[in-house]
Amino acid sequence: MHTRYGLILCTALVFGGALIAGSAHALDKASDKTPINDTWLTAKTKIALAADSRVKGRQIDVETTQGVVLLRGKVDSDAAKQASAEIAKMLDGVKSVKNDLEVVAPAAREAVEDKDDAITTHVKEQMAKDTHLKKANIAVQTNAGVVSLTGEVRDLMTSGNASWTARQVAGVKSVKNDLTVKE
Repeated sequence: MHTRYGLILCTALVFGGALIAGSAHALDKASDKTPINDTWLTAKTKIALAADSRVKGRQIDVETTQGVVLLRGKVDSDAAKQASAEIAKMLDGVKSVKNDLEVVAPAAREAVEDKDDAITTHVKEQMAKDTHLKKANIAVQTNAGVVSLTGEVRDLMTSGNASWTARQVAGVKSVKNDLTVKE
């Protein structure tokens, strides 16, 4: 019990230090406030998830873009998935929550994670073979066979090509294309 609180305290201190350093760096960027707010919301969400006994916060990856919190990772139950979204929604400044958490039983987690890592590697290898996709800044993550693509691409054709390429890899159940097109 004391170990959990110690871990929570250490996590809070690390995030606090990162936020202070990020704020000091961004003081001269008054017009660009979104990254500061998003960083703060991400940190608040991670701390809140770590502090709540209903979920295992270390299993959850948190990303925030313009106030929209994205939860990814694997949790033990539907209750933990729902609790994670509720925790994030209650935080001040959160506009909405996109819950991409996958429910995977603890006994099956290691096998699923190994398979997901292999799928991610194969998708990246296939994208490296395409000259347009190789130049694009596309991040690939896999959760329970679902490949998520994030980043910014130059046009809609590149976005579609990335989805198609990822979908052709063996073991991919579906593709979530969260790529944005440069304006």
